[in-house]
Amino acid sequence: MRILNVVGTRPNFIKMAPLLREQRKHKAIESLLVHTGQHYDHKMSETFMEDLGVKKPDWNFKMGSLSPALQVGSIIIEMEKVIQESHPDIVLVVGDVNSTLAASIAAKKCGILVAHIEAGLRSRDREMPEELNRIATDAISDLLFATSHFAVENLLREAIPSDSIFLVGNVMIDSLRYEQSRASSLNTVELLGFKKRGYALVTLHRPSNVDHKESLEGYLRAFQRLSETIPIVFPIHPRTRANIQKFELEHYFHFSSSNNNSKIRGIDPLGYSASLNLMMNAKFVVTDSGGIQEETTALNIPCLTARQGTERPETVVYGTNQIIGTEPEAIWGAAQKILNNDPKQGGLPELWDGEAADRITKILLERVTSAI
Repeated sequence: MRILNVVGTRPNFIKMAPLLREQRKHKAIESLLVHTGQHYDHKMSETFMEDLGVKKPDWNFKMGSLSPALQVGSIIIEMEKVIQESHPDIVLVVGDVNSTLAASIAAKKCGILVAHIEAGLRSRDREMPEELNRIATDAISDLLFATSHFAVENLLREAIPSDSIFLVGNVMIDSLRYEQSRASSLNTVELLGFKKRGYALVTLHRPSNVDHKESLEGYLRAFQRLSETIPIVFPIHPRTRANIQKFELEHYFHFSSSNNNSKIRGIDPLGYSASLNLMMNAKFVVTDSGGIQEETTALNIPCLTARQGTERPETVVYGTNQIIGTEPEAIWGAAQKILNNDPKQGGLPELWDGEAADRITKILLERVTSAI
């Protein structure tokens, strides 16, 4: 069985790494890898691949920064060439980025089976680009691997055949468990001058939060107020950094090269293990990232999500995640409860045990082999 695996962004690498490891264990599988280059920044791409032990891609499109429509169209064109060259039995896509949708379309147009890892996530917000990618990818996929019973229920409501849906757990947690010991041994926190449980970790990157000066500065003001109570470390996504520069908001940060008095420490994005080290030792996390909602749940770290809702309700129902909305002022009240030692208590969702990739690979071996 020849599997053509597709990645394009930092979260994709985390999800794909355990799948590639499992595929290598089986002589019946020939594993190929395409990197679309949707994330082209070294810190958002190669560093993560190195940390996670992801092999060098067999193809790298190096798409770079294009408009969403042009990016999807360009990836479809390049994927068709790869499919015609490699003749895969199945194309395996992860997550909900443009690369996910484009690779799925190209595969189906070429008559190739598609497996979608992390199928069924729904935010109910169609203004999110990721939501459109999820819905469209699930609609054309042949095998749909879900992280939770919430995702399964979403797919069944959309009339996806039940025999195409598999509840397998979360490959993000597979990667976390694989790297957790190594991450624990790092001294990332100390190198940044912080004490364990003595800082808050912040990440923001969604367009709705960072692409408009009013919203981005609102968050920075809220973080500035919070930093009077607890120091903040803020690994800055390239998109967010570009807007900070565009809107001239650098004065809110203490960068390593600056001498201002801000208690918001702005740093470059970190590799995966260093990011985990920073997360597992934080007092709490403020984020708009879906993956971080999952990782903090697995690590039992309080998480405040700066969005109106989440496509990962299991992190709220079972985990440590709280949805605080998009009003920056809400951060203060939610953070004070945590600082007063009243954090939300959480547990692990079903099958978040670090074995999702093994379950997925066994299903692929059974279902795809019988179809070819």
